[in-house]
Amino acid sequence: MIPIKSKRELEIMRENGALLNSILEGVKRLAKPGVVTQKLDQYAEERIFECGAVPAFKGYRGYSAVLCTSINDEVVHGIPSSRRKIRSGDILSLDLGLKRNGYFSDMAVTIPIGEVSDDVVEFLKITEYSLMEGIKQARVGNRLGDISHAVQEFVERQGFSVVRDFVGHGIGVELHEEPPLPNFGPPHQGPRLEAGMVLAIEPMVNVGSHQVKVLSDQWTVVTVDGTLSAHFEHSVAVTEDGPKILTEPLNKG
Repeated sequence: MIPIKSKRELEIMRENGALLNSILEGVKRLAKPGVVTQKLDQYAEERIFECGAVPAFKGYRGYSAVLCTSINDEVVHGIPSSRRKIRSGDILSLDLGLKRNGYFSDMAVTIPIGEVSDDVVEFLKITEYSLMEGIKQARVGNRLGDISHAVQEFVERQGFSVVRDFVGHGIGVELHEEPPLPNFGPPHQGPRLEAGMVLAIEPMVNVGSHQVKVLSDQWTVVTVDGTLSAHFEHSVAVTEDGPKILTEPLNKG
């Protein structure tokens, strides 16, 4: 069963989401060529605790860090390291979550480091746009598959592929709630969307094949063909007034 949140619960999640967005903006500002990924993780952890929240990922199923830092062909779940420096020309996916006042928030972005090619800039834009296409379908009366299909159709029309082995999810009092939310599939399938549902919509898009594998650290997911991968995520509420992004600044309304 997909949990339904009350108006008050959505207000808490909206506050948490704005806080998470602010912390992730700080991480992005620190992400410069030559910086080790562990420094980004330490900053995120300090900021989360300063705000009266706790990290969502650290300790989750044994994950050792607060932040996921995935570089270039790494799709998701890259582990920060004191030995891993980001370089000009890299793309860096940052995935971060927190829990505050009993509710989780989850968000991800992929950013260019230093100078990257126009093709890479376009790839990142398309991945982010695919998230927005999915969010547009998070409306009362639609089916879950309408979100999945919108993402896949947009991505594949641009000549890229969506990862199939990892998917989005519901979110609330648990980090991962029902339902699992693929980024592919036919429209008009799956549960009907109702007001109060909250979904972490997160396209993972590859330049080449959709195929991925998990490295020996048991966490880092990479593309099988070595091509670039990007990841964007928002926590989104289904409401009577349309989809509401919970992980954006409060002044966006």
